Amino acid sequence: MTQSANIKRPVYLDYQATTPLDPRVLEAMMPFLTDKFGNPHSTSHSYGWEAAAAVERARGQVAELIGAAPEEIIFTSGATESNNLAIKGAARFYRARRDHLVTVVSEHKCVRESCAALEREGFRVTILPVNAGGLIELDQLAEALDEHTLLVSVMAVNNEIGVIQPLADIGRLCREKRVFFHTDAAQAAGKIPLDVRAMAIDMMSLSGHKIYGPKGVGALFVGHRPRVRLEPLISGGGQEAGLRSGTLAPHQVVGLGEACVLAGGEMADEAARLEALFDHFHAGLTAGLPDVVLNGDAGARFKGNLNYSFPGVDGEMLLARLRDLAVSSGAACASASGESSYVLEALGVAPGLAQASLRIGLGRFTTRAEVDYALETLIREVRELRANHA
Repeated sequence: MTQSANIKRPVYLDYQATTPLDPRVLEAMMPFLTDKFGNPHSTSHSYGWEAAAAVERARGQVAELIGAAPEEIIFTSGATESNNLAIKGAARFYRARRDHLVTVVSEHKCVRESCAALEREGFRVTILPVNAGGLIELDQLAEALDEHTLLVSVMAVNNEIGVIQPLADIGRLCREKRVFFHTDAAQAAGKIPLDVRAMAIDMMSLSGHKIYGPKGVGALFVGHRPRVRLEPLISGGGQEAGLRSGTLAPHQVVGLGEACVLAGGEMADEAARLEALFDHFHAGLTAGLPDVVLNGDAGARFKGNLNYSFPGVDGEMLLARLRDLAVSSGAACASASGESSYVLEALGVAPGLAQASLRIGLGRFTTRAEVDYALETLIREVRELRANHA
């Protein structure tokens, strides 16, 4: 391993929290922050027409990434809003017919909290466990479904440990049982192939800032075949097919669309590059620290999301020493709370080991030199901490 003096520090390795804005996305956005400033809902003049055309072009670009139709894409502020709209909106619309929802213990907090809110409204919620690799067991899902089940919500790629759930198998089972299938694909879109038709997905949540687009914009795919009906969360002017009122921000929508185009076009090459970086990083880390533990299934995972436990090390002390590495101890939305990871707990990771865990993200702008520097730094700091507390 070699340390390069040319590396910008701290080295950014937190791509699951957010991704840098791709300069090509910024270039596409800039005209809509300057002279193309029209309201896309203004229908009486060219400024509005121009903005509306840009929004519809972006709608098609998002749809193409996941195999949807443009009219099935609803723009939102991000995956949290999309998840809330999908879960609460479907439950409340169909409450007179079905009142049971199924989700997974390792889901993002916004899914878990949406289900908890519905439970307080009288809905029944089943929370499925995961195995030691972080994956659901399909037979347990099948057993959980009954004639009152309306919706199953399962994350495509876990934000903390990177495991990929068997979406097509879940979708097939849900379709057989005439149950809607929603997936939070914020960490999956543009990184692994997704096809809402082939995977029998009825709703899918996306986020711009997870795919090198801007923060504050996302999308919800709402299937028309079969038709999914939702009760809106926001009242207003009836924009976005009446499902999400409010003036759209064309620059953000355009940025999301461009990010989807770039991600779709470069997905295969980027996946191969990240796999090579992952293999190099994992080999180097396990050689230097043989007892390190990779959390989550080693095969069924997005190779840019790594979560390791370092036995015999205080996680907070380790994180404090890694000032030249931008890594995290778990999900960004939970990092301020000081809580241990409920995802690692669900995998059966012992509390002490879970507390000694780090999430390391590799992405579009990660270089081999940065990976080498991260390896050198991590191995050195873990060894020094262990020596100090021997």
